[in-house]
Amino acid sequence: MGPHETVEVTGHLMDSGILSRVLDDIRDFGGDYVIEQLDVGHDAHDPSSARITVEAADDSSLQRLLMRLQTRGVNQVSDGDAVLATAELDGVLPEGFYATTNLETRVQLDGEWHDVENPEMDCGLVVDAPSGAARVRTVPLTDVRAGMRIVVGATGVRVSVPQQDSEAAPLAFGDGEVVRDRPQAVLVRQVADGMRQARTDGKRLLWVAGPGVVHAGSVPAMVALVRAGWVDVLFAGNALATYDIEAALYGRRRNPDESAEGLEHGHEHEVRAVNTIRRAGSIEAAVAQGVLTGGLMHALATCGRRFVLVGSVRDEGPLPDVHTDVVEGQRAMRAEIGDVGYCLMMATQLYSVATGNILPATVPVVCVDINPAVVTRLTYHGTNPGRGIVSDVGLFLEQLALELVADYRRT
Repeated sequence: MGPHETVEVTGHLMDSGILSRVLDDIRDFGGDYVIEQLDVGHDAHDPSSARITVEAADDSSLQRLLMRLQTRGVNQVSDGDAVLATAELDGVLPEGFYATTNLETRVQLDGEWHDVENPEMDCGLVVDAPSGAARVRTVPLTDVRAGMRIVVGATGVRVSVPQQDSEAAPLAFGDGEVVRDRPQAVLVRQVADGMRQARTDGKRLLWVAGPGVVHAGSVPAMVALVRAGWVDVLFAGNALATYDIEAALYGRRRNPDESAEGLEHGHEHEVRAVNTIRRAGSIEAAVAQGVLTGGLMHALATCGRRFVLVGSVRDEGPLPDVHTDVVEGQRAMRAEIGDVGYCLMMATQLYSVATGNILPATVPVVCVDINPAVVTRLTYHGTNPGRGIVSDVGLFLEQLALELVADYRRT
């Protein structure tokens, strides 16, 4: 045999299709396998287990295959200490570095297991030893510094995969025949219950929102949720904040189906809104000066809620609060997720994907979008326990506000 390793996996291997996906992964990586042991659970709720010897063409390919299998909850039977290498250049990980998932991960050093801090997708693992006590944390490429000790290969790394919720598949509601059964009320109540549980656990509620929230007329519902304490931090782009401020200053909002040419003066009000906030110095300064007196951003500022705005090449202005350096924007987002216990993604694909990349897999995610393709992509992006809901975001937010805010009335 060539380079090989024995691995094991436990769970509902047959009915969930995990075992077949593991074997497909081995073949896709050009490897081979022998199933050494397979114990199938007797009853429906009994877990099964498998022990498999995996072979690859060379050690590098074997290590990459082992990392891939860990996303399925497959770990090596023999546990040795993790192998470390020193980063030689800023922003460059050593060859063969361990590529992380957002799953709960542990690393063995000197015979002792250490939990990985802030698990995140597509990073390296850096080992620090402040005051002699080792700690392991994820590090993105941009934050790698020469001299860091980085984990290479899959030896000494174990990953735990949470049980997938059978309700995580995309569900549709809104117009049409499903309205008479009102499944939307059930779904909204379940989301509200998840938010209440996160709050009971002392966790923060993270929202990721796109400009569709403004276009759908959902700002009053969002403002009610902010004021009632159901929004702790918001991730968004320049567009959401700009359209919200534009509507607050000029009493109008653009229909997303209208072109700039079809509007009187095109984007004039949008640019004037940005200019007004830039003159004030920031969104919070505009609120303090009495320039901005309404809208979602006003509610966040007056209630002391956190928000992170990250820009793109399409932005007008942008607003002074927007991170125009996307790397700095990522760092600002990472700084806000440490105690997040629930995440709601509303009508934005790009910012939702960016958030999903940095969230630990233990944070439940709800994705709401009118486009089924977006919901499907986001629901199955990463490994967070989540639910996808195909719906008009305006309908969803109205119902959520009615469920969570005692004195809220439909506008």
